[in-house]
Formats: sequence, C-alpha cells, structure tokens
Amino acid sequence: MTLGLSLGVVVGYLVIALAVGLVAYRVSETTAEDYYLANRSIGTAVLLFTTFATLLSAFTFFGGPNLAFAAGPEWLIVMGTLDGVLFAVLWYAIGYKQWLIGDRHGYVTLGEMLGDRFGSTGLRALVAAVSLLWLFPYVMLQQMGAGEALVGLTGGAVPYWGGAALVTAFMILYVVLAGMRGVAWTDTIQGLFMLSVVWIAAVWIVSAVGGVGAATDAMLDARPEFGSFGGGLYSPGFIISTAITIAFGVTMFPQINQRFFVADSGETLKRSFALWPVLVLLLFVPAFMLGAWAAGMPVDVPDGANVLPVVLNEYTPAWFAALVVAGAMAAMMSSSDSMLLSGSSYFTRDVYRPLINAEASERREAWLARIGVAAFALAAFAASLFRPGTLIEVGDTAFSGFALLALPVICALYWPRTTRSGMIAGVLIPQVAYLAVVLSAVVSAVPTLPRTVAGGWDVALGLMALSALLTVGVSLVTAPTPESDASRFTVAGD
Repeated sequence: MTLGLSLGVVVGYLVIALAVGLVAYRVSETTAEDYYLANRSIGTAVLLFTTFATLLSAFTFFGGPNLAFAAGPEWLIVMGTLDGVLFAVLWYAIGYKQWLIGDRHGYVTLGEMLGDRFGSTGLRALVAAVSLLWLFPYVMLQQMGAGEALVGLTGGAVPYWGGAALVTAFMILYVVLAGMRGVAWTDTIQGLFMLSVVWIAAVWIVSAVGGVGAATDAMLDARPEFGSFGGGLYSPGFIISTAITIAFGVTMFPQINQRFFVADSGETLKRSFALWPVLVLLLFVPAFMLGAWAAGMPVDVPDGANVLPVVLNEYTPAWFAALVVAGAMAAMMSSSDSMLLSGSSYFTRDVYRPLINAEASERREAWLARIGVAAFALAAFAASLFRPGTLIEVGDTAFSGFALLALPVICALYWPRTTRSGMIAGVLIPQVAYLAVVLSAVVSAVPTLPRTVAGGWDVALGLMALSALLTVGVSLVTAPTPESDASRFTVAGD
C-alpha cells in the first residue's frame, strides 16, 4: 500500500467523524446548555464510551506503551489499578453527588457549582483559571501525539508540524459544529473503534512472533528485569504517587468532571462507573503489553519515536498500521474535542459571564464558546511546535495540577463547615507552589525546585495533603460568609 493510501485511511476516518458531528449539529439547539451538556440527556452506553474515549488519549495510546517498552509491563498495574478501580470509586464519591447537585440546580461547570455554594465569583473564577491553566498542556499533548503518530506512520514524509496541524484544524471544525452531543456520539464510535483495532493488532503481532509465550520469553531474554516486580523506575514512591495523582487528577479534568453533569438519570451514572474497570482493562492490557513485548522484538525504535507505530510497521501491512494509527488519533481527538468544549464552557460561564457581561444571551454565549475553542486550539498548537517534553512528562504535569483541586472539592461536597476562605486557601496556595516547581524546570530565572522528594515521592502528593490541611484548617478558624449556602449541596441519593 502506498503512502497516499495510508494517509487516505486516516483522512477517511476523520471525514466519517466529521459527518457524525454534522448530524449532531442539525439536531442540536442553539443554547449554551445543549452545546455544553447535550441538555443532560446522555444514556449509559454513550456516557460510558464518551468518558472512556475522552480519558484515553495520546498519553495512554503512545505514552503508556512507550513507558512499558522502556521500563517494563508494571505500568499496566499502575494504570489498570488507578484508572480501573480508584477512578471508579472516585466517580461514585465525587461524580454521583455532583450529578445530584447539578440536576437540582442546573450547574454546567465545577466553578459555577462551587461559586454558587460559597457565594463567591472570585472562587468561581479561580477554579476556572486553574483548570484552564492545566488544560492547556494536555491539549498540547494530544497535538504532539498526533504529530508524532503521522511521522511514524509515514516514515517522516508528513512532518511533525503537519500532523499536529491536521488534528488541530479538524478539532476546531468539529467542536465548533458539534457541541457535546456530537462529541459524545463520535466518542462512542471512536471508543469502539480503538478498542477493536488494538485487540486485532495485539493478536496479529503476537501471532507473527510465535504466540504469547514466545513474545514473553523474547522480552525476558532481552530485559530479564521485566519479569519481576519493583526496581528501576517502579519504586513504591513512583507507583503510589502516580496512582493517586492521576486518579484524583482525572476527576478534576474539566472534560471528565463535566460528564458528571450530563447523565439522564442517577441509574445511568451508577451503571457507567460499575462497568468502567472492565472497559479500561480491555484497552490497557493489549496496548501496554505490546509496548513491553516490543523490548524482545527485532525492531529498531529511534530515540523519541513511539514504539507502537514501529512495531505495527514491522509486523502488519501498511493499511492495518494506518488503521491503528487512525485509532490512536481517534483517542487524541476524542480527548481534545472534549477538552476544548469544556475549556470554552469554563471561560464563558465562569469568567466571561460573571466578570465581563452578566447579561449575555445564551445564544451569544454559545457563539463566544465556539470562538474560544478556535483560539485555545491554535494557541496550544503553537506551543506544541516547541515540544517541551515527552508525552509522559507533559501528561504527568497536567494530572498533578488537576489533582491539587480534588481534596478541597471533596471537602466542599461532604463537609458543610467548609468556608469560602478555606476553599480559596486550599486551592490557591498549593497551586502557586506547584506552578513554581513546574516553572523551575523550564525557566532559568526560577530557582530549581525538586519534582520528587525522599526517594521518589512526587512533590504533588505532599501538596495534595497541604490542600486538604489548608481547606480544613482555614475553615475551622474562619466563619461562613453571609453569601454561603451549605444547603445547596444537601441532596439525597441512594
């Protein structure tokens, strides 16, 4: 198959997704709530797959196999445990209560919900600002992954910037038209597609190298340390820190957190998080094991390249490799379109409307959101051209930033004594400290600060503890403001 046909597979996939988005656009209403939340009408299958496809991104599809190739298959345990089990628990603890509160009061964003509870426009804007800050590198991560994917598929014929530009242009066009309904529909198709192709790829490649036993033996011959737990990268500090920061961070991702509002019923939400662990493991097992098995295969993975396209090009025909890369790009786009949609809602609902134009009509807000999508995507594309780190490094930075929001939010949801001052201190101070740590690695004017302490423990884990201590401690020594209303979070579920 020629290069043109391989690219045709990828572009054809994009066109099909766009057609679905156009259908969604035709049946959508021109209101902000329909654009952001599909009028809270999402059922179990679509909610499950849209969350699945939204969460799984370049970080999972390329970063995960890359890490398994370099450090061994224990990445499967880290991600399988935290995404399959811990996130499902947090989905219940945070997501179900958010759905009950959002269903009663009509909230669209996390900042709107907290701002109303504590009677604070400042808190609402602070949560939006923090969310947009960490959303930016994660959108950039998807564009970096798309650029690298097409370089791998085409052997460099399509440059890195070309792949990143292609997915950026598609995302802008798609999200501006489709809104949440179109995003959720295509997420469902993309989730099923990526799950199917990765399993076919695993069976195809493993069969080509002689079966699971032969692939595992070759891996252990090349990297004997892959056969035992612990050691190297996988220290207790790394595993526990990564598991906690990613799982808690995921719940605060705007594109994930906003899905806690879109279910058509509480039963839909419950069925979705109960099925979540099964769905996650069905994708992680073949994807990450392909990365680990590749360590024993006679393939040459250039520095900085993604291992999955290299293995596919070696053991499968070009048309199938193109299909898998299309599946990976589907993972990136299904994350990015939701990020752009949520990011625009955080800006319009929590910054523009309360601080700039409180009288804006719903129609004006919906169109402003579309402009915001384009501006955010183009800015992230420009930043992605500088390639500021690996997929894992960029993704981990964003996960930890969002994780610092989680414990103050849990306090607000479950502890009526929480005050506005406690929330602001618990959110703001750890974020400033973490931002200083991140900047110290890339800005020479900032003194170098450690990302890990005491033998590999992520500094973000300590800052999470600090966020909880500040929220509780400051709340105990301050009085609730007259504008606060704890009863707004008093809801009954089963």
